[in-house]
Amino acid sequence: MTKNSALDIEMKNTFAKDVLKGLTAKNKHLPSKYFYDDNGSRIFQEIMNMPEYYPTDAEFEILSMQSKQIYEALKFSEPFNIIELGAGDGFKTFKLLEYLVNHNVDVHYIPIDISQEAMDLLSNRLTEKLPSLKIHPKVGDYFEILKGNLESDYPSLLLFLGGNIGNYQEDKAKELLHLFNKSMKVGDKLLIGFDLKKNPIIIHNAYYDAHGITKRFNLNLLIRINRELDADFKIDDFDFYSYYNPTTGNVKSYLVSLRKQTVELKTLNKSIDFDYDELIWTELSKKYAIEEIHNLAKQTDFVLNSNFLDCKHYFADSLWEKMA
Repeated sequence: MTKNSALDIEMKNTFAKDVLKGLTAKNKHLPSKYFYDDNGSRIFQEIMNMPEYYPTDAEFEILSMQSKQIYEALKFSEPFNIIELGAGDGFKTFKLLEYLVNHNVDVHYIPIDISQEAMDLLSNRLTEKLPSLKIHPKVGDYFEILKGNLESDYPSLLLFLGGNIGNYQEDKAKELLHLFNKSMKVGDKLLIGFDLKKNPIIIHNAYYDAHGITKRFNLNLLIRINRELDADFKIDDFDFYSYYNPTTGNVKSYLVSLRKQTVELKTLNKSIDFDYDELIWTELSKKYAIEEIHNLAKQTDFVLNSNFLDCKHYFADSLWEKMA
């Protein structure tokens, strides 16, 4: 058995265990990280292209207009790594990489994603657009791959963009950031994206879009379970709902069972019962205040160096440093 096939089996087993745990819980839930199979990644590209979905444009503006300031804030005086966690298509990161290449900065770009298709597309695009860039794509789990960072002779900038930290509940967000910290060398930096609190209507329209793309994105998770666990979810028997709480900053998304039904997960030899209007919680997307970002950095043993904001103050890319 090859290393890649062993990894595939391990990832499928983990997926199966997480799905079973979530669907047999009193309040059903599914981890949002499983949205991003190849088809889910393609649908998410559609979401990012929606005019209502402001995070893409806001962060793109930051990385386009402030690449020089971000690079100077790193204070790296030697070659360094850029390790991007959940790289996707690298659309926003391209502007930072383009700046570095055009200014002859010696950088090794290491994009990490669970989608092989996304990594192939990203690598091909960057090879064409930035042929001198040193690219080392990795497919798999962040932390398995990040172990190699501690052995690198170069300082590293970790990228965790797109507001992905908002997908984690507070205790899990802190746990994740502590894990990042443990995978970093003293002096390494983390550039992390935070979606900021703003007019609730703007947020509502971004996550409960009239085009139905976010609904397809969520329903694709059931399609993935059907395919990988030989289940028989009837997609038309589920709907999508999302709401924003401006006090807590939480956007929560759900799939809704439209009738009383039983779904078979044949691979797991398990039946799951759903009641009328029963919910499956699929995603949390927390929006942060600037003060909360400062507090989170301090609580996870980082020093916050700089916050880079777009012109509307919709989004922040926050630069943190691991200290001794």
